Parts: sequence; C-alpha cells; structure tokens
Amino acid sequence: MTRSELAAVPSRDCPLCPRLAAFREVHRAAHPEWFNAPVPSFGDDAAELLIVGLAPGLRGANRTGRPFTGDYAGGLLYQTLRKFGLAEGIYEARPDDGVQLRRARITNAVRCVPPQNKPEPGEIATCRRFLAAEITGMPRRRAILALGTIAHQAVLAAMGLRRGRFPFAHGRMYRLPDGTLLADSYHCSRLNTNTGKLTVAMFESVFTSLAHWLDQASEARPPQPHLCDRRNGRTCIAVG
Repeated sequence: MTRSELAAVPSRDCPLCPRLAAFREVHRAAHPEWFNAPVPSFGDDAAELLIVGLAPGLRGANRTGRPFTGDYAGGLLYQTLRKFGLAEGIYEARPDDGVQLRRARITNAVRCVPPQNKPEPGEIATCRRFLAAEITGMPRRRAILALGTIAHQAVLAAMGLRRGRFPFAHGRMYRLPDGTLLADSYHCSRLNTNTGKLTVAMFESVFTSLAHWLDQASEARPPQPHLCDRRNGRTCIAVG
C-alpha cells in the first residue's frame, strides 16, 4: 500500500461517526463473515479517473469489502467500465473475481455503510478528509466521475469549491480550476434504472465523453469542449 493510500483509508474500527460505528457493530455481530468495516478504494492511485459513489451498500461493498461489489449497481458499473476499456476481467460480484481496473479508481464519499443507505450531513462532512486525501493522492488524476448529487457535492467540498458554481446535472461536465474534469451521472442504482431515471444508454453516454477526454489528455492535447444536444443523451462541458 502506498503512502497516499494509507492517508486516504480510515482505520478498520474508525470511531469518527458514532451512528455508523454502532451500525457496523450490529452487523459484525449478526454477520461476522462479512467485511463490515470502512471500505477501501479499489484501483491504482496512479489512475487518471476517480469514480466517486455515495457509500457502501449493506449487502454489497459492506459485505464484500470492494466498492460496488455484490449489488446491482456494481453489475452496471463494472460492465460499463469493461466496455470502455477501463476494466478487465469478468465481474462476478465478489472481490476475488479477478476484475482489474485500467486508468480508473473507485471510492465512496462515505466509507462506512449507513442505515437505509442514507448518510447524514455530518457523516459526509466527517468522511470528507478521506475523499480529499484520495483526490490529492492521485498525481495523474485528469477526471472525476461523481455518481449522484451527494457524491458531486462531496467532491466539490473536498476540493474547496463552492456548490453554486457547479450545480449537479446528469451528463454535465465541468472543467475545474485545477484542470480536472468533473463529470456527473445519476447513480447506477437499481432504483434509478428500474424507474427509468437512468438508462444504460444515458450511463454509457457519460463514459463516451469521459473516454474521449482521457484519450485527448493522454495525447497531450487540450481537450476541446463540444456542443451538445440533451435529446440525444449527449453530455455538455462547462468551464468553471
């Protein structure tokens, strides 16, 4: 584990959020075979893309110990990453399935599972130190993908930026003051896909733009903003 990873990972028995610590202990007693601890990030910290989710799911990452692993959201995310060359291997919803990320790293705004999948504002703020360390600990970072409004706001707060300048919207992309691209997508949860709020096409459209941005950046050419038509699911880039 690198120095930046050590700085970005809370202790296994992190006591900073009493409500989350108590919830964790309940499930350690009920399911001692589960991971039941703050879930570490997955992927190389030399990656160019950081994907930020909300928090571990109770029977997903909290059980398996790997972000987005063991629940519906992980199936869609890892399938999409593989399609766009950002992951290799077959996702089988377990941490030893051999999936490897390429140019990407995955983390959560809140590292511990919250009751009913709803972290409180104070818990998001407390965990911000770990997200900030993640971001600063990625020296080759070119883009951040925020999955949902809370993740989007957590990224901005961790980078010391004001929410008002960068409102969340699915498909929106911002070039932040340090040059990082912040991309927004609705969270790839079962609820969002079942209700049609997020479709596979909508999710893949965000990754199409991200892949284009990363490829241009790796070729040492300034990525160019493009006009978009939201009716086609295209994404928009705004300069912050």
